[in-house]
Amino acid sequence: MIYTVTFNPALDYIISVPDLQMGKTNRTSAEQMYPGGKGINVSIVLKNLGFESTALGFAAGFVGREIQKKLAVQGISARFIHLDQGCSRINVKLKDYDGMEINGKGPVISPDHLKQLFDQLDDLTEKDMLVLAGSIPDSIPDTIYRDIMKRLAPRQIPVVVDASGKLLQEVLMYHPFLVKPNHHELGGLFGVELTTREEVIPYAKKLKDSGASNVLVSMSKEGAVLVDADGGVHSSPPPAGRLVNAVGAGDSMVAGFLAGWLEQHSYEHAFRMGLAAGSASAFSEQLTTRREAEILYKQLKA
Repeated sequence: MIYTVTFNPALDYIISVPDLQMGKTNRTSAEQMYPGGKGINVSIVLKNLGFESTALGFAAGFVGREIQKKLAVQGISARFIHLDQGCSRINVKLKDYDGMEINGKGPVISPDHLKQLFDQLDDLTEKDMLVLAGSIPDSIPDTIYRDIMKRLAPRQIPVVVDASGKLLQEVLMYHPFLVKPNHHELGGLFGVELTTREEVIPYAKKLKDSGASNVLVSMSKEGAVLVDADGGVHSSPPPAGRLVNAVGAGDSMVAGFLAGWLEQHSYEHAFRMGLAAGSASAFSEQLTTRREAEILYKQLKA
């Protein structure tokens, strides 16, 4: 079973305000609301691609209950830990302004609640896979990803980490199966600016040499780069399409990679599935379906 962990789930409120004017009353021309958070997005796309997973995390208040309700409607198995105080986040995404969003803070997670999560993780075996994705609330230690991987290390559970900065750096000693920074995050780790796939490759190799088995770097309109566990390098521009909604595209790439790997145990196939799924989500109002990803997969050169 694949397990995903989202420490700070949210309802993503995606709105269109074509002519936003500061200091004035603005009205939306379109709006959608989805369960959000990077791990949750991975679970949703895995489901769409034909793979079951269990979403772990924390939920609080009426927003937390709505997140769980929406996941249940989509057939996603969720085992969230209920927090007695606070409220899960609502994140506002303005789709007409690429990258402009307002993300909520989220509830406080106590040491007792963290212990409940660790108890859940103690049930995992080497036959399972774990995805740790996204930022963490201020109320928990910034070593949490490292602490989880240290705890799981004796069981040799493949772990995927989609995070940046210190969260990513500190897990490398425990050899995650896959890390997926974007090119800005990768450059930030080494103090450089990376703009082309050719520039990304040597730094992706450095990240692999630091401990990651597979390094998948998303690059938006430039496509993606993978340095795989065998030392192979895979690089491709994205398939043709028009950006509609970038929310969840990186998470879709992670899910696509995992689906491709589980299907064929081929890094080339996994890379192409990841790029196709990430692009399909970016070209759609919602997270990709299997059919949408397969159409774009066929456009990518082997």
